[in-house]
Amino acid sequence: MKTKRRNDLDICADILKVATGGARKTRIVYQANLNFRIVKGYLERLIELGLLCFEAPCYHATPRGSRFVDDFERLFAA
Repeated sequence: MKTKRRNDLDICADILKVATGGARKTRIVYQANLNFRIVKGYLERLIELGLLCFEAPCYHATPRGSRFVDDFERLFAA
């Protein structure tokens, strides 16, 4: 049985969902089912886009990031 591979939008949405209430990198890695090497690039990109912020020691989804998750879930709910 083939499994569906996640695209970048799916992965970004998963990271932002985990970081909504604040999360350390380890929690993001485990709950988004990624590895540390991969998650590093995504975290940097999400911070550059203003969807995520880092307040040591946690990452938090910004209001813009939360809107992204809401819109993403609404679009792909079907």
